[in-house]
Amino acid sequence: MKKKILITGGAGYIGSSVSNLLIDKGLNVTIIDNLVTGNKKFIPKKAHFEKCDIDNEKEISRILTEKTYDLVIHFAGLIRVDESVKKPDKYFFYNYTKAKKFFDICLKFGLNNIILSSTASVYEDKKKNPMSEKDKTNPKNPYAKSKLKIEKYLVKKSKNTKINYTILRYFNVAGTEAKMRSGLASKFSTHLIKVACEVATKKRNMLIINGNNYNTHDGTTIRDYIHISDLTEIHLLSLRDLLRNKKSNIYNCGYGKGYSVRDVIDCLNSIIKKKIPVKIGKRRLKDSEYLVANTKKFYDYFKWKPKFNNLRTIIESSLKWEKKLNK
Repeated sequence: MKKKILITGGAGYIGSSVSNLLIDKGLNVTIIDNLVTGNKKFIPKKAHFEKCDIDNEKEISRILTEKTYDLVIHFAGLIRVDESVKKPDKYFFYNYTKAKKFFDICLKFGLNNIILSSTASVYEDKKKNPMSEKDKTNPKNPYAKSKLKIEKYLVKKSKNTKINYTILRYFNVAGTEAKMRSGLASKFSTHLIKVACEVATKKRNMLIINGNNYNTHDGTTIRDYIHISDLTEIHLLSLRDLLRNKKSNIYNCGYGKGYSVRDVIDCLNSIIKKKIPVKIGKRRLKDSEYLVANTKKFYDYFKWKPKFNNLRTIIESSLKWEKKLNK
């Protein structure tokens, strides 16, 4: 019998990409999304779609009454660091308060296998040392603080309630899967590779580098970029393991290699064989200097090897997607 999976935020970039893979693998997928930031055209045709807010108790209760789900994957939420600094209350409301209410409704109906999408930004800055899951958390911005708060809620709740959770801390996700069914489409994206590809395809006039005076090899911030196709596979493996072993865990999702803003720009320039226009701007408020994953825990446990861990591959994939959006 097909496993039934409930996905919040399934009209977004990562949510829709994971939904596509799960359906490809024969799972039964229901998507909940209010379409405030998600895009309906990215929802897989074979998914059942419910348009509603995750804290709408009446509607969520109806959905959970009509079908018994084996597991829920929670993607819904707000993700812009710059906006969170200006509107912290909004981020805590969407990423913590609404999510907490949703989980409480799920638990009331016995849906207690939970995968939570989180962020590497929950870690304390370590300056050039990859972050492991055991490292101290000390988020710098309201977005990351709101994600850590909902993480802690699940962990604490599991001590006296029957909950099996997997928390996945994403590093920087980019690219599109081979069939190019979904990808980053927000007009207000702050993702470096997305923005750089928009400049390369003439959608933006210039790329602003947010500071060039960090303590790194070229003065720009360093990030660990992971291809969306590898990230979706991480979700599939985590889902199967959680359903089989019912054991809670936290995993980093990255490759363990960092690239600076300049590294990304240079790689893109070599692909398009010309230089994109660049301007040095101010540092972003509460931005981390260095975010790179220690991936040993996930890789060792699942005996997993990524298939797309190459910066050029990631950027080429992102560029193809950007050109597709132009059509």
